[in-house]
Amino acid sequence: MVTPIVRAILINTGTELLLGDVQDAHLAFIAREILPLGLRIEERRTVPDSEVIRRTLVELFPHCEILFVTGGLGPTSDDITREMVAESLGLDLRRDPELLAWLERRLQVRGIKWSSGIARQADVLAGAEVLPNENGSAPGFYLKANINPRIPSPHVFVLPGPPRELQPMFKKFAIPILKSIITGPPQVERRSYSIAGVGESLVENAIGRKVLAIPGIELGYCARPGEVEVRIIGAPNAIAGADAIIRRELRVSIFSDHGEALAAVVVNLLKQRNETLATAESCTGGLISNQITNVPGASEVFLAGYVTYSNSAKSDVLNVDSELIEKHGAVSEEVARAMADGARTRAGSTYALATTGIAGPTGGSEEKPVGTVYVALASKTSKTFVMKFRFLTDRETFKQLAAQTALDLLRRKLLKESDVHSERSGGAP
Repeated sequence: MVTPIVRAILINTGTELLLGDVQDAHLAFIAREILPLGLRIEERRTVPDSEVIRRTLVELFPHCEILFVTGGLGPTSDDITREMVAESLGLDLRRDPELLAWLERRLQVRGIKWSSGIARQADVLAGAEVLPNENGSAPGFYLKANINPRIPSPHVFVLPGPPRELQPMFKKFAIPILKSIITGPPQVERRSYSIAGVGESLVENAIGRKVLAIPGIELGYCARPGEVEVRIIGAPNAIAGADAIIRRELRVSIFSDHGEALAAVVVNLLKQRNETLATAESCTGGLISNQITNVPGASEVFLAGYVTYSNSAKSDVLNVDSELIEKHGAVSEEVARAMADGARTRAGSTYALATTGIAGPTGGSEEKPVGTVYVALASKTSKTFVMKFRFLTDRETFKQLAAQTALDLLRRKLLKESDVHSERSGGAP
């Protein structure tokens, strides 16, 4: 048995990863799966399908107690991970008759023509435990620490490359082995908080020094358009203290503490209140509606989404007075309010969100520069509310910021938060 706190390293094999043809999905998955066990990935290497695999294995053996290796277990000539692991550990590869027969039956059922390369997937490292692949043909392997007494080595998990094969194999077969290796309660926990309406620097000012004053706590931030993720890692007692600070200082700005999207939070709040929503979008081009309809069950609360990009569409679809547009301009508080009111009236919804703005890079003026956006919220029970923002960024990020801002405005309304101004930074995070 190893000690409760162990070092884990991940090696991703595959020349296609280094060429940028394929993006790695394994780090995020494995890191999430092992953290509840008190285990973290301390280092990740990506190596090509070559002799570099063996050199990397030998280099990393002394620096970890658990080593994950992904990819290169298939039937083609570039799938050499199995051989490289065998060489680095000084182990023989032996063709397993039962595994070979299973492969033949599996491929026959699937109508795949047999080739000589396929048989390589039945080669098993001496002393290894086979991890069955219930979603593909290449099995994985587990090799216990110091499997060859002459070569000191960590516990090694060799896993297939396709995520659809690796992930179920990892959950069903690798996790139980890891639980038997790592004894005692987890020594580290992780929590994350999704923050809306507050820029990254303001989040840092609010909680940074207070959280870092707690011994043994690790604090991190990840900014995305319209939101900030706050991450804390540490021992359970340290996590509890940091959690209290974060909730006290950020309060309603926290929209999720378990990775839920802002649109999902809004949909669930609407469901709880038995209320409905419509949208009227110009500059966001339907992005708000897209995010809402990405949430399972959105049909219970989302009635309609109107993308009224042109001035004539604003008038024809939402009944916005053309004289209002001519007098104030399509990007104005007055038109945003009229769009929200028109959408809510037409759809018969409890609420309606509207956006109108200048995404750029052209089209701005001194009075209304590029990045200006008005977000309106119409309600069945209160006066329509409009806020003005300026997001000076690229076109796509502008749309994301405007959409997130609109959703957060509705979220705060649903939570009966009265002072939305105090939590706003007015710009990109």
